[in-house]
Amino acid sequence: MPPRLSALSAQLQRLSLQISSPLSFLLPQLQQQSRNAHILASLSDTPGAYNKRIRRGRGPASGKGKTSGRGHKGQKQHGKVPAGFNGGQTPDIVVHGERGFKNIFSLDLAPVNLDRIQEWIDQGRIDPARPITVRELAQSRCIHQAKDGVKLLARGGENALKQPINIIVSRASQSAIAAVEAAGGSITTRFYTRAAIHRILRKETHPFVSMAWTAQSGSEAINKALGTEEISESKIMKEMGFRYRLPDPTNRKDIEYYRDPAHRGYLSHLLKPMESPSLFFRSPADRKSTAGVKKEKTLPENRLW
Repeated sequence: MPPRLSALSAQLQRLSLQISSPLSFLLPQLQQQSRNAHILASLSDTPGAYNKRIRRGRGPASGKGKTSGRGHKGQKQHGKVPAGFNGGQTPDIVVHGERGFKNIFSLDLAPVNLDRIQEWIDQGRIDPARPITVRELAQSRCIHQAKDGVKLLARGGENALKQPINIIVSRASQSAIAAVEAAGGSITTRFYTRAAIHRILRKETHPFVSMAWTAQSGSEAINKALGTEEISESKIMKEMGFRYRLPDPTNRKDIEYYRDPAHRGYLSHLLKPMESPSLFFRSPADRKSTAGVKKEKTLPENRLW
């Protein structure tokens, strides 16, 4: 039987006290030898290294042979069971009814009210002389999570604001729009995605300037607040070192919302005179131009009537 490591280390300690040789520096390394058996039980592949799919019914060695992991007997082993199946009796959804639902297409917008913005301005946490965007609201902790965007609400009424402000948000209520404009300010709704908001907070993209944003887009008050007559996306990205551009909406509902002047959308300047924000209905001018000149109907000579 080989000697134990503890006994061997004790002998090496006695030898190190008696003998001093040039090889004495190897003794501490020999003394530190140990073996932990529990390490063998914790070995595993690197995460993501094993992605082989499970093949069922391929013999007992596969681990999923014979019954293929279904067990023995019963409806769940021999066929498919509908979701919500309750043993053949009246389903619970019929007895108790269906209450509520979750709209998977709804946006999770962070609400912010006018009285809260005014409180932040009074505390000096927001500068009303500059445009108020999602970046200023998040960095000042006026909102805690930007999520899919920001919606402006009108708590406090028309007297909530003491000075005009220029604010850019994702959505806004009609009462909030009326209160901001009654105070002499301006409001613009802008399309954002979650990725775009994260880049705005990291200062990798501008909070509202894009190719669709021009001096004719109803942003004269914001241009004046910025001290510039015209906003150029390429110029701002080059001077301020932004890496990404802001996206524009691709969904029909989003396009129609930001084309609507009633919502103060940033795409409302694209509307032609007498044109609706809807993408389904054309303006009277377009219908008249596409109709063309009406041709007169001529009858052949051999027609009697």
